[in-house]
Amino acid sequence: MKKIYETERLILKVLDKTNANLVLDYYLRNESFLEEWETKKDQNFYTKEYHQELLSKELMSIENDNMLRLWIFKKNDDTKIIGSVGFNNIVRGAFLSCHLGYKLDKDEINKGYITEAIKKGIDIMFDEYGLHRIEANIMPKNKRSFRVVEKLGFYNEGLAYKYLKINGKWEDHIHMVLLNDMV
Repeated sequence: MKKIYETERLILKVLDKTNANLVLDYYLRNESFLEEWETKKDQNFYTKEYHQELLSKELMSIENDNMLRLWIFKKNDDTKIIGSVGFNNIVRGAFLSCHLGYKLDKDEINKGYITEAIKKGIDIMFDEYGLHRIEANIMPKNKRSFRVVEKLGFYNEGLAYKYLKINGKWEDHIHMVLLNDMV
């Protein structure tokens, strides 16, 4: 399993529990920014211990090919996380699919970083993992997120009503999909 990938401007890394402080720093810097787009977090989430445990569980899932989370760093600064790209719920067999999730630092939006990182992740999912389908579910009001996946070739498969509980409220999501025609 490869743990570090590079793009033109970024380094994408699989992290372990020794990196909990970096992850915690990312979430503390972006707490209010991410609140609108994520599930409610309790105060335990904002502790080093929580992220040590979470990173350990994620690494086990990554090693079992159930998911891949890549933390995003700029090439000129590997001491500060600027986001993450996650491919979760990897299903093999006849489905060969996963769900895409991503987030970026509030100070790094509109610079093309998340598009660059997801593009590399798509290449990994299709070329290394051999998947056929990547699904991204996006709240209709998240226009920036739509622009990202549309640039990458995702298409709209429909609306999922009250799909996820985000910030304490059940939110509709648009089901966006990218297919690998090589599988």
